[in-house]
Amino acid sequence: MPDQETAKGPESSSSTRNTGTESPTAPPPVVYPSQRSQKRWIIVAVVVVVLVGGVFLWHYLSGFETTDDAQVDVHLYPVSARISGYVEAVNVDDNQFVQEGATLVEIDPRDNQVAVAKAQADLETAEATARALNIDVPISSVDAASELEFTSSDIADAKAAIAAGEKQVAAAQARIQEAEAVNVKAGDDVQRYQLLLTKDEVPKQTYDYAVAAAQTDTAAVAAAQADEAAAVQNVQQARSKLVEAMARHQSAEVGPQRVASTRARALSALADVGEKRADLDRAKLNLGYTTILAPVSGEVNKKVVVGLNVEPGEQLLTVVPLDQVWITANFKETALKHMRLGQRVKITCDSNGRSYEGHVDSIAGATGPVFSLLPPENATGNYVKIVQRIPVKIVLEPGSNRDHQLRPGMNVEAKVYVR
Repeated sequence: MPDQETAKGPESSSSTRNTGTESPTAPPPVVYPSQRSQKRWIIVAVVVVVLVGGVFLWHYLSGFETTDDAQVDVHLYPVSARISGYVEAVNVDDNQFVQEGATLVEIDPRDNQVAVAKAQADLETAEATARALNIDVPISSVDAASELEFTSSDIADAKAAIAAGEKQVAAAQARIQEAEAVNVKAGDDVQRYQLLLTKDEVPKQTYDYAVAAAQTDTAAVAAAQADEAAAVQNVQQARSKLVEAMARHQSAEVGPQRVASTRARALSALADVGEKRADLDRAKLNLGYTTILAPVSGEVNKKVVVGLNVEPGEQLLTVVPLDQVWITANFKETALKHMRLGQRVKITCDSNGRSYEGHVDSIAGATGPVFSLLPPENATGNYVKIVQRIPVKIVLEPGSNRDHQLRPGMNVEAKVYVR
């Protein structure tokens, strides 16, 4: 029995603990003063490191302004025709790089060559007439006291006018031959285009243009013939004036009136010479416009093809000067506080991941919405303040885009170092 009670002793002791009798608590660990000091210094060091790191981070982040609302821009150069004509040759392909002054398009120059020849002939005729009349002026401006001698000069002048009129007749005949040659060419063109039209090898517009040109050349022949008739009539009039001058030899009453008339004709002839010289210059300019050159160096976007009939002002192609690109970055107005002209800029291109160097060239005079077709109206009762963006022009450093990988319209990221 005692052995049984002894064996039950630990179990009864255990049951006693389970029934709520707690054992004595363990004593707290002893913390020495040196351990408390170490923890305090660690906390202080961590706080100091965080503060110093925050200061450096703030100083770094406040040293630049960045935006991803930026694109590559450039001025496009549209190339258009300055005269009408038939496109004879196109010397470039799409996306081909050309140098400034390179020949891009050639227009058929034959019509303009004919125009230059006609203008040259008209100028020579006007100069001959002016020379003849300028001979009249000093002779006709003699004193009225020597009217008899003056009328003798009239006879000589009338003879000179006859000679000048005969020159005009010869020049008119030359123009008739020239106009007839052009008319024959125009008729051949009509026949050729008519055959091609029946085969549907040329458009109806080309045939109509050839017919119109032929009609115009026919009218030119008629006009030249009319000029010849007028020149012949002038010769006849000059001969009549010769007869009249011989009749007026006995009378000196009409001397002053004749002087004024001669001077007026001389002035008119000089003005006609200036007009014909201007016509010749314009014809030469039009002949030069048959060759269209590249205004700048860049890549070509072609719209014209051989065989097209172009009109003045019609755009033929566009030249993209890749050496002149810049960056337009739209910064928030709150980011412009420390931004100044000339500050260094780092540009990162989305397409190739490359970085380019540049500098701030200028800041736009207004926000983007101000330049829009319908600027926003803020004078309303439900106004909400929205941070605006202002375009900033960034110019690349020389040679940065030497490989022409920056193309207009590409997205880039711009980082302006304001400090």
